[in-house]
Amino acid sequence: MIQTAQISQSSVFLVSGGAKGITAECVIRMAQHQPSKFILLGRSSIMKDEPDWAKDCFDESELKKRIMENIRAQGQKPTPMEVQRVFKTIASSREIHKSLLAIEQAGGQADYIDVDVTDALALQQKLATVVERMGPITGIIHGAGVLADKLIEKKSEQDFETVYATKVKGLENLLSCVSPGQLDYLVLFSSVAGFYGNIGQSDYAIANEILNKSAHLVKQNHPSCHVVAINWGPWDSGMVTSELKKAFAKRNIEIIPIPVGTNMLVKELDSANQETAQVVIGTPLEPVLGELNPELRTYRIRRKLTLDANPFLQDHIIGGYPVLPATCAVAWIINACEQLYPGYKFFSYTNFKVLKGIIFNNNLASEYVLDLKEIAKTNDGSIEFEGKIWSKKEESKIPYHEHYRAQIKLVREIKSAPTYESVNVEEDVEIPEQIKSPLYQAGKCTLFHGPSFWGVKRVLNLTSTKITAACRWSSISDRQQGQFTIQTYNPYIADLQTHANGILIYAFYQEELLPSQSEKFEQFAMIPPGETFYVSTELKSKVNKNVIVDMIAHNREGQIYSRWLGWKGTIFPLW
Repeated sequence: MIQTAQISQSSVFLVSGGAKGITAECVIRMAQHQPSKFILLGRSSIMKDEPDWAKDCFDESELKKRIMENIRAQGQKPTPMEVQRVFKTIASSREIHKSLLAIEQAGGQADYIDVDVTDALALQQKLATVVERMGPITGIIHGAGVLADKLIEKKSEQDFETVYATKVKGLENLLSCVSPGQLDYLVLFSSVAGFYGNIGQSDYAIANEILNKSAHLVKQNHPSCHVVAINWGPWDSGMVTSELKKAFAKRNIEIIPIPVGTNMLVKELDSANQETAQVVIGTPLEPVLGELNPELRTYRIRRKLTLDANPFLQDHIIGGYPVLPATCAVAWIINACEQLYPGYKFFSYTNFKVLKGIIFNNNLASEYVLDLKEIAKTNDGSIEFEGKIWSKKEESKIPYHEHYRAQIKLVREIKSAPTYESVNVEEDVEIPEQIKSPLYQAGKCTLFHGPSFWGVKRVLNLTSTKITAACRWSSISDRQQGQFTIQTYNPYIADLQTHANGILIYAFYQEELLPSQSEKFEQFAMIPPGETFYVSTELKSKVNKNVIVDMIAHNREGQIYSRWLGWKGTIFPLW
């Protein structure tokens, strides 16, 4: 059994960036909650004694006036740059002293080391004497960070290095001073910029995402350590001006009040959250959408597909071989389109065709190619693409194999969800025995899917032309999703929505059904994992081996999550 960490008076936290700003506020709140010891690190120097002319002055204008007088008294000319430098030194020193005093007044102990966390040698040397006095370090809080916000084409190598090194090299250096094996706590101050991305912050996003991944890695290797990367949103601090607040408000980004944020940190350090290695505290950073460039472009994306990289494929085996679900193929196209236009959301696809499924056997191609072609951009904020997935085998006489084709539509805003007028979620007592639970693998009505795709819980009502099923899908890990991750379109829930078709065809015709094409799919809202939803399938026609249905996923009241119109499948006998 893993022993959970507890903060006590003997706990010693090493805190980078901990003497000023938000990190200092967090440390003060920690000391108020449970007095302990803190070694604060920062690049700013601290003045033991202020000059007499500055001691009783706290007004910025008056203090700058005294700085100028002092410079003149030394026979020098007071330039604005020099005045600002001296002012910042005094103000910074005062803030550090204030933080140290607040920690001590809360019952804790604190010491400050002026050191650049990216300088490993200086950090080790200066830290040694303080540790000798304070005791062994039992926790690290890495709160240091700098910004150099610019569009990526305007960033210099030095901009990137400064931002990246403070976060990533800083963490490496902290862990070189204290082995993770002796830590009870490792707290990494990351950012929603790393989780969601943000315009002008490519370097900051990369650095913070490395912190996120580092948290998971340390937790995996040291399970008894309470490790958490906190992806903070913007705080209501001095750095967030009134103009910036207005800009955040336009993007629906909430500001974290200092008392709320500091209390949330204390909560995250509770032993009840021992197993949570990453948490997001903040709203998504939606990009500001400008005018669309009217130029229609084309793109080519290559991908090597393997079984090892996509564990979910073991839950989708047909004829003895793993087969890529059609919904995952369209997910690749959708995700690529969304990544080209951040802030735009998937709404629909049309004319989807399965031309040659991807089977993971000896005929698997060495790589698969996604070609995207922009076919329309409109003033109302929509973009349409034509997508095609194809492959080529060098030894094949055929120039290439086309596998899937679809037209994708992205929009700025999703229209309001319509209501399914024919909703019926009443349970019919006369459901045939062969289609009662369990429906997957072990049941009489054999749906071949494995656990990644399970979701039909029970059939509520059934006729020869319509079926309604209650469904609930449990989320699967990012590792399980592999190369086909969930963005705004969930291919795993989409696949299970088609299972009701198979149940209907089995119940009345004792045949199985596989997708071949779809006229239109529209999505108005994502279906939350773990929540019950309903799939109503209406059989429109069945001619020979071809079936056409409409499928509607909705809630109990009939509000539509998504709908397939003109979904076509091919049936084949079970025996």
